[in-house]
Amino acid sequence: MARTAFIGLGVMGFPMAGHLKKKGGHDVTVYNRSSEKAARWVDEYAGEKADTPRAAAEDADFVFTCVGNDDDVRSVVFGDDGVLAGMKAGSILIDNTTASAILAEEIAASAAQKEIGFLDAPVSGGQAGAENGALTVMCGGDQATFDEARPIIESYARMVGLLGPNGAGQLAKMCNQTAIAGLVQGLSEAIHLAKKSGLDVEKLIEVISKGAAGSWQMENRYATMAAGEFDHGFAVDWMRKDLAIVLQQADEVGASLPVTALVDQFYKDVQKMGGRRWDTSSLIARLEAADKN
Repeated sequence: MARTAFIGLGVMGFPMAGHLKKKGGHDVTVYNRSSEKAARWVDEYAGEKADTPRAAAEDADFVFTCVGNDDDVRSVVFGDDGVLAGMKAGSILIDNTTASAILAEEIAASAAQKEIGFLDAPVSGGQAGAENGALTVMCGGDQATFDEARPIIESYARMVGLLGPNGAGQLAKMCNQTAIAGLVQGLSEAIHLAKKSGLDVEKLIEVISKGAAGSWQMENRYATMAAGEFDHGFAVDWMRKDLAIVLQQADEVGASLPVTALVDQFYKDVQKMGGRRWDTSSLIARLEAADKN
């Protein structure tokens, strides 16, 4: 059993912190900007809550952060009330936020000055993966820190991998989002074509999902996509935030990502349709809306 702190109780962080408590059996102190949500977490999982990130991190062996973007991470990590101000030497900070590789390197340098270990550890699997404790966690850091933290991270994960030094976890998540963007657009077009051509979507997916076209997205989202239901987790707003990071990185290293850039604009269209909080499978709604115009 370890003493842990979890900062950020959104749709991902709330259940992730819960798995640390229930599945992992660890002591967990939480902090959230909205104290009401922190109180609700404590009622559900019988942990503790703190009034600042620093207070949550004091005496913790492992501190987890899972917030919105680079600025949100900086606000809970640095400063007088940030977790680094409260963490002890020898403890480990694990950032599960999808953020930039530059920020990961910045945090790693500051943590090292205090003899604190750091892993950038963005996750994939969406809300369902967080709730089921079945996330994929992509880590950047040194081997010793990873080996120490891995058993704790496994409380909410089915796959935990070390990709390289600090920043590599965030770079891996960029690759992950790049792959998903093109895949969801392809699946949207396939379902759209099937419906327009009079095929039974259910029978179609039953067949093609067993071949080379099969994917997690196809297995888990085809039915809701065909039905026009888009309330199943990771929101379009957050995907566009992630793709902005991807495209900035691509520009910096000279990588050509034409499909990703195009799909990012398609998600922009979905936002204009009022789908900012729809899940990422809502790309099909754009195709169907075009038919009606």
